[in-house]
Amino acid sequence: MTSNSQYIYKIGDRVAERPKQRAMFGVKKETKDWIKKNIFQRYGTVIGMVNKPNKNGRKQKYLIIQWDHLKTPMQHAQMRICPADAIEQLTATGYGCSVE
Repeated sequence: MTSNSQYIYKIGDRVAERPKQRAMFGVKKETKDWIKKNIFQRYGTVIGMVNKPNKNGRKQKYLIIQWDHLKTPMQHAQMRICPADAIEQLTATGYGCSVE
């Protein structure tokens, strides 16, 4: 069974890391404050693409992204990335929960 990617990326596209689930229960206030201070949304630019085999031998797409806050590019699975302009919609629909 194959599935098509929700987004098709090209070199030069502006992207963001998909929001992560951030609901926390039973955590001390000091810990929550530290997490709030250190969580931020990453934005960057696609500078390359590579296909790598997974443990079953199927090829998976990875993007090489130059994040705005880092000097060196990083490789990320395409499924963890979304277009920069889609981040507001993903966050609004509850995909990423805030720490409160």
